[in-house]
Amino acid sequence: MGENLEILQSVQSQYKKAVEDLSLDQAVYEILKDPERLIEVSLPIKMDDGSTKVFKAFRSAHSSILGPSKGGVRFNENVNANEVKALSMMMTIKSALLSLPLGGGKGGLRVDPKSLSEREVESLARSYVRAMNNYLGSDIDVPAPDVNTNPKIMGYFVDEYIALNRGRLDLGTFTGKPICLGGSLARTEATGYGLALSVKYAYEKRGESLELKTFAIQGFGNVGYFAAKYLSEFGAKLVAVNTSDKTAESGSSAIYKASGFDVEDLQAIREKEGSVLKYDEAEKITNEEFFALDVDILLPCALENSIDEKIAPSIKARLIGEGANGPTTDKAVEILEDKGVLIIPDILANSGGVLVSYYEWVQNRTGEYLTFEEVQDKQREKMTRVLDEVFAIANDKKVNLRRASFMKALQRLSDGLKFRGRF
Repeated sequence: MGENLEILQSVQSQYKKAVEDLSLDQAVYEILKDPERLIEVSLPIKMDDGSTKVFKAFRSAHSSILGPSKGGVRFNENVNANEVKALSMMMTIKSALLSLPLGGGKGGLRVDPKSLSEREVESLARSYVRAMNNYLGSDIDVPAPDVNTNPKIMGYFVDEYIALNRGRLDLGTFTGKPICLGGSLARTEATGYGLALSVKYAYEKRGESLELKTFAIQGFGNVGYFAAKYLSEFGAKLVAVNTSDKTAESGSSAIYKASGFDVEDLQAIREKEGSVLKYDEAEKITNEEFFALDVDILLPCALENSIDEKIAPSIKARLIGEGANGPTTDKAVEILEDKGVLIIPDILANSGGVLVSYYEWVQNRTGEYLTFEEVQDKQREKMTRVLDEVFAIANDKKVNLRRASFMKALQRLSDGLKFRGRF
């Protein structure tokens, strides 16, 4: 249980600090410092070669104070209990920050999905739903895609859930679904689009344009690709991409092109070759060289703790938009802020995913579905309003954006606890 203890303690510390900042009852922290429910199970799966392997699976439901717990399920070989606990706590903050009638949840399977066949992935996905079934539901706990999961996986989830529950078509139990199964238009784009909107907002707040500002992205999955796509449309220039590729030669974990990349060219290479590192018309650089690039904007969109106290001193970017969950350690944040770097925290910058998941949940419950443009208009309006509020709190209280975000969210959570008679 010692795995990822640092990120869990960091999130708990931020909860505690916000409670103190707002002079809230200590009971608020005591109630929120741990999840309401943590499920850990072992899933035996019959592999294609006839052998049986056992996979660890987790689901943390942190809070249902404001509504059903809500959060993604990731397939990653490093998933562990402390990680999903911490990430579920961050999901609670995101939902409260956006004033949604939802709580926070997070789940995961400890597996490298790239090592499995499609049949094995499907079997694992269905087994996960069977193990968690009694604790899932549109009014209980609502999973969604996360690292290495996608609408196809959500389709397996939906089908298995319906089969287990006597054909009950409770489509709102999952979000991030394929469109034909009740998914929302603009959901796939939502997290990356929201990240790009947040960066654009921060520049406009300074009275600056994004035109020709250079940016580098760590991670070129769903979030990284759409963040790059929309930032490019806003006028910024992508000059470097850092990504994980076990087949890449040592010392070439990133690519750099001073004249800038065409985002769609990179996406085409990724879809065809499996990795943007296969792009030939760029300089191959190391992880260290990537973070030290002289760019305006850095977007960590991979996994937690990507930027630590060893990397932070070399960073030259003046703005960091956190596309991943918890990509910057507490010590790294201190170093970066001492250098005058503006950090748009994950709970704010990547909250577009849960926001549009909420719209999907509502559409499933009402049966009325929005157009792509309607969803993005609603997302832009909502995120702009929340950005206004958080920047105002940060300015008024003289705190950073993360602390301001926690303060706004904790006030709402405290009100919910109080009116439910919890303290």
